[in-house]
Amino acid sequence: MKKTTTLLASAVLSLGLMGTVQAQTLKMAYDSDPVSMDPYEQLSGATLQLSHLTFDPLVRWDQNFNFEPRLAEKWERIDALTMRFHLRKGVKFHSGNEFTAKDVVFSFNRLSKSADFKGIFAPFKEVKIVDEYTVDLVSNEPFPLVLNNMTYLFPMDSKFYSGTDEAGKPKDAMVKHGNSFASRHISGTGPYTVTYREQGVKMEFARNADYWDKKSPGNVDKIVLTPIKEGPTRVAALLSGDVDFIAPVPPTDHKRIDKSDKVDLVTMGGTRIITFQLNQERVEAFKDARVRLAINYAINQKGIVKKIMKGFATPAAQFSPKGYLGHNDALQPRYNIKKAKQLMKEAGYENGFTVTMMAPNNRYVNDAKIAQAAASMLAKINIKVDLKTMPKAQYWPEFDKRSADLMLIGWHSDTEDSNNFYEFLSTCPNKDTGAGQYNSGNYCNPAVDKQVAQANTETNPAKRAAIMQGIEKTIFEEGGVVPLHWQNQAWAAGKNVKIAPVVNVMDFPYLGDLVITK
Repeated sequence: MKKTTTLLASAVLSLGLMGTVQAQTLKMAYDSDPVSMDPYEQLSGATLQLSHLTFDPLVRWDQNFNFEPRLAEKWERIDALTMRFHLRKGVKFHSGNEFTAKDVVFSFNRLSKSADFKGIFAPFKEVKIVDEYTVDLVSNEPFPLVLNNMTYLFPMDSKFYSGTDEAGKPKDAMVKHGNSFASRHISGTGPYTVTYREQGVKMEFARNADYWDKKSPGNVDKIVLTPIKEGPTRVAALLSGDVDFIAPVPPTDHKRIDKSDKVDLVTMGGTRIITFQLNQERVEAFKDARVRLAINYAINQKGIVKKIMKGFATPAAQFSPKGYLGHNDALQPRYNIKKAKQLMKEAGYENGFTVTMMAPNNRYVNDAKIAQAAASMLAKINIKVDLKTMPKAQYWPEFDKRSADLMLIGWHSDTEDSNNFYEFLSTCPNKDTGAGQYNSGNYCNPAVDKQVAQANTETNPAKRAAIMQGIEKTIFEEGGVVPLHWQNQAWAAGKNVKIAPVVNVMDFPYLGDLVITK
């Protein structure tokens, strides 16, 4: 067992909290733990959950989808290309270093090189220092989602991450699925610092005694995170009192939670799309739109939602959930086995073929069961599936290598905008720009890419909506991906753990504000 190096020992942090009223320890269980502590190594829900615990963004969403000032106290538009951010003074990193404009520039430059994040920051030309606590963010063209994208900017401690580590390697090196300094060490401005980490076993967090947000009602001085992959086991741990807070809660266990007088269940409608991607570079048949459409017709989304998700999801036929500008009401699930078989015959694949499929078994709600159901459905059109499921720590490296013909992925648009789906999941993959970073199917339509770029510069909401609804229609008609459903959110906690005010549809609980009562 290896302790994570931190500059502030948990004992010191705890001493700073001796005066906190009713300081508490939170024992929590997620289905998995973060694969790295580098906030820009991988764009994933677990990474962003960790970032909100240990770092702070310039701005963040509240539960009503408004922007809440964090490390940026206020902002103003200087001209069509420039947004000025006035930074919060008196903020310190866990190391004790002071937060300044230099850290924003350092972090912007670093994440702009991240394979996963650089696509988000492609619209921006640079960040310029105006003074020690003011920066100008300059876009290449007029860009309507500046604040949306700034929810991703978690300033890192430039002094802490500069120089070389004990092995002589740069501390700011970004190594995906590797053993970099940043993947093992944290110095953020957030409410907690990591005091212990054993991958896949346990993480411990201690409250940052110097945390800048003195108005936060949070009274949790220590968090112990234990990953428990199996949903029923997580629920049992909560009901027995072994843990205080769990997520996600499988739909099959909702009634079990509701019957208990010791815990509360909190649910929200979800906007995370669960999809299958069809790798056109690995399977010749997938280059034929008729085959891709046949697979879309063979998958019974409503059946998956009813039987596997127990109704706790919304069947989908597109990326954009209702309420997003890109949502196209005309696009509906199209399960039709007869039509699927007809398309396979027209494409010359009536006798089918064999494919490989990979899916995680602890990342999305019922992910392994969903993959198994899809494999059975595809068998009805003579597509034999060799399915392999694995924990997400092993899955993501395989996903990055595009190791299977069909791969399962879920995606929540953290900008709360449709274009984020397309930029990562359906644009032509481009390592230089970061476009299509999570498009393991290698679906590519230059006309769609052109529309995505157009939507990024269109400031008129109605015109943006028309562009993005057109993108959804094209992908639907070409069978570019196989949408399954939008996954709802569910958390559960002991009745004295007040999670309702800190959870959100993005699934980034703001645990720094969590209150536990006696």
